[in-house]
Amino acid sequence: MRRIRVAVIDDSAIVRQVVSELISHAADMEIACTAADPLFALPKMSDAWPDVIVLDIEMPRMDGITFLRKIMAERPTPVVICSSHTERGAQVTMQAMASGAISIITKPRLGVRQFLHDVTSDLLAAIRTAAHANLRGLQAAFGASSALPEARSAEHVVARAPRAGARMVAIGTSTGGTVALENVLRQMPADCPPLVIVQHMPEKFTAAFAERLDSFCIPEIREAQDGDRVLPGRALIAPGGSHMQLVRVASGWAVEVADGPLVNRHKPSVDVLFRSVAKLAGSSALGVIMTGMGDDGARGLKEMHDAGALTLGQDEASCVVYGMPKEAMRLGGVQEQLALPDIARRILELA
Repeated sequence: MRRIRVAVIDDSAIVRQVVSELISHAADMEIACTAADPLFALPKMSDAWPDVIVLDIEMPRMDGITFLRKIMAERPTPVVICSSHTERGAQVTMQAMASGAISIITKPRLGVRQFLHDVTSDLLAAIRTAAHANLRGLQAAFGASSALPEARSAEHVVARAPRAGARMVAIGTSTGGTVALENVLRQMPADCPPLVIVQHMPEKFTAAFAERLDSFCIPEIREAQDGDRVLPGRALIAPGGSHMQLVRVASGWAVEVADGPLVNRHKPSVDVLFRSVAKLAGSSALGVIMTGMGDDGARGLKEMHDAGALTLGQDEASCVVYGMPKEAMRLGGVQEQLALPDIARRILELA
């Protein structure tokens, strides 16, 4: 079986050295090349193009986002972003995800060597996921989103009390989900159903992601805080590093945001959200599981289905990684499979 060829592009010599060592010890990977910036990397890559690129963002001469956009336009290649774990790093990394990066590995400003050793399994898993990602699905998602009209209204929508009979919508996604969610949320009108969302993403990055979506979507989109009301015209995204659950309040629904152990290796976990929705909302809910590696959310969606909720899954052709929807289908939790461009329309029809 051919090894995954990895290019490491980072202006830190320590990062290049440690990541190269970690990859060289993986039986299914090898280093294609290393470089301090994209302009050094391109001649090396042209000799033997890599399967995956591990890319820093802040580099001399050409920054990572400019390089990423160039690569995705000229020779699409799976990219894993290795970004600083700061608010500024989160905002820039969201630009990278919107430009086609598959996943994120965060790194601290200090203690990088030990940190990389500590997250070896996560780094190698991200590279393996990227190597098997469906880039055609990613490019199709970009194409579908770019074909949508600009959705931003002149004034921000004010979330309202729910109408009688309106369904609350719970969405779970992971790898490839930033682009998929953008596609869905850009199609949501001012009176869209209440939306609660888990997107696997590190702490601080979910706030930047929500802010970006909120800047051009009509509904109010924000990182959830404990006690936030679940209302039409509002989408709440679970914060990285915390679980989010649905709770009953006197006037309807709200969310509880709290710490807790990893569930299915994730925090926030889709299963945690979906199970709370199954328990409290039952047939008054709609569950949607979209692109992502692994099986988080599959069992929770099955519980929603068994509780009377309607359930949708993204189809294989439009997923960047057909992992979570596939497992939900296997368990019998998905009533309908849909291509990404059709999911928003179906949500509005059902909810």
